[in-house]
Amino acid sequence: MQQKIVLIGGPGTGKTTIINELVKEGYCCMKEVSRAVILKAKEEGIEQLFLTEPLLFSKMLLEGREKQYKSAATLQANIVFFDRGIPDIHAYLDYVNTKYPPYFVEKSNTYKYTKIFHFAPWKEIHTTDNERYESFEESVKIDAYLVETYSELGYHLIQVPFGSAAERTTFILNTISQE
Repeated sequence: MQQKIVLIGGPGTGKTTIINELVKEGYCCMKEVSRAVILKAKEEGIEQLFLTEPLLFSKMLLEGREKQYKSAATLQANIVFFDRGIPDIHAYLDYVNTKYPPYFVEKSNTYKYTKIFHFAPWKEIHTTDNERYESFEESVKIDAYLVETYSELGYHLIQVPFGSAAERTTFILNTISQE
């Protein structure tokens, strides 16, 4: 059975760096969908779609993440890593106090993941860029919503220790291989 493994945490916690390391190691990885959605909105003249229309942005993310999940199931890979999962979407909506239809949570219950690796906020590596505008303090708050959401869905979060990209990647691979 294919393992679907998600890396979660607030913005700027090192998830994408580790996804890139896993790709170098030959693992199948699904990249973060939100950057593509943000860039598409910017092309249409909307600077921060999540801030101006969080529900529209989230619907677009849900579509992309659902497509990724289904695509992963067709791959000939025993392990597929995801840079964020479907539950991240309603965790972010809760963070910005935006009401959303029940199907967001229903999708989280339909498309289940095998393991969740949590990257805690880490001030020393936190940066912002054109698509990641959240401050470190905002990242900490978002992270709390992510932890709560995944926990409420019954997931056990595996804490990824601080360390170099190689150390963090090794931790994840060792944790998976021990089962």
